[in-house]
Amino acid sequence: MSRPVTLFTGQWADLSLEALAPKIKEMGYDGVELACWGDHFDVSQAGKKTYLKEKWELLADNGLTCLAISNHLVGQAVCDNIDARHKSIIPDYVWGDGKPEGVRKRAAKEMIATAKACRKFMDLKPKGLDDCKLPAVVNGFTGSSIWHYLYSFPPVSTQMIEDGFKDFATRWKPILDAFDKVDVNFALEVHPTEIAFDIASAERAIAALKGHKRFGFNYDPSHLGYQGVDYVKFIRTFKDRIYHCHMKDVWWDHGNGDVGVFGGHTDFGDPRRYWDFRSLGHGDIMFEDIIVALNDIGYAGPLSVEWEDIRMDRFHGATEAAEFVRSIDFPTSDVAFDAAFDKEK
Repeated sequence: MSRPVTLFTGQWADLSLEALAPKIKEMGYDGVELACWGDHFDVSQAGKKTYLKEKWELLADNGLTCLAISNHLVGQAVCDNIDARHKSIIPDYVWGDGKPEGVRKRAAKEMIATAKACRKFMDLKPKGLDDCKLPAVVNGFTGSSIWHYLYSFPPVSTQMIEDGFKDFATRWKPILDAFDKVDVNFALEVHPTEIAFDIASAERAIAALKGHKRFGFNYDPSHLGYQGVDYVKFIRTFKDRIYHCHMKDVWWDHGNGDVGVFGGHTDFGDPRRYWDFRSLGHGDIMFEDIIVALNDIGYAGPLSVEWEDIRMDRFHGATEAAEFVRSIDFPTSDVAFDAAFDKEK
C-alpha cells in the first residue's frame, strides 16, 4: 500500500486553515502535517475539546487526515542563544520579558504542552478517516547553544562542544520524558542551526540522550544533500528512529562561484547562491533512492511535502509535488523476483 501523501502547512500559515484545507484536497493530498502557528493548530487552545473536535471536522469535511503536528518554532527556542529574532517566531506568552533563560524554560513547557495536545488531538481522530495505525508524532527543532561554533576559529575546545550536547540533553530529556508519558514521539528535523545537522551530530545527540526512545527524526533530505551528507545513508543509519518523512528538494552547485555552502548572506533566489530549495523533481535529490531505502527499513508513515521554491508559484508547485510523490512511491515486494525458479517451493 502506498504511503499517505500529506502537505506540511508551515509555509502556508498566511492562509487560514479553513481557506487552505479545500485547496490542499484540490492539489491532490491525503492529509496535512499541521503547523503550530498561524491558526492551523494552537497549542494554547488544545485544552478545549471543542477546539480539537472542530479541527477534525474541518479536515474531515475536506476529505483530509492528519498524521503529525509540528512545532519547529518553539522547539528552536529551547536550546538557542536567544536574541531578537526569536520574538518574531514564538508566541508572546513564551517570549514573555525576553530574558533568555526564561524564554528557554517557557519554550520547554510549551513543547511538553504540544505533546499533550498532540495526544488529545490524535485520540479524537474520527473513525474511518484513515486506516493508519502509527505512533503520534510531533515534528520540530531543538535549537543549539553551540551552532555558532560551527567553524573552529578562534579554536573551539572539545569541552565546549561536549558542554553543548550536555546542555541539549539537560533541557530535552524532561521534555522527552513528558512525551513518553503520553505516548508521543518527537521527530527532530535534522537541519543547520540544530543540535544535529548531519549524521555525525545526529549520532552524538542520541548518545547525549542515552538513546531516549522518544527522540527520533523527521527525515528531510534537502538539508543534507547540499552539505554533502549522504542522505540515503542517513535513513539506513537511523532506521529505527525515522518517525516522519519530509519530501523536499534542493539543488546545489548551480551558482556563479560567488557564494559557497554557508550562503554568503544572500537571500533565497539569488542566482549567485550555491544551493537553493526547489519544488520536488526540479532539484538534485535522488528520490527513487530514498524510496528504496524507506521500503528497506519498513517505513510506513506519511510522505509529507514541505514545499519551498522561491522561483515557482506555490499552488502550481504543490500540485505538481503531490503528483511527483505518488509517481515515485512504489510499494515494496514480499515475493522475490526470481521466485518462479525456486524448485524447492
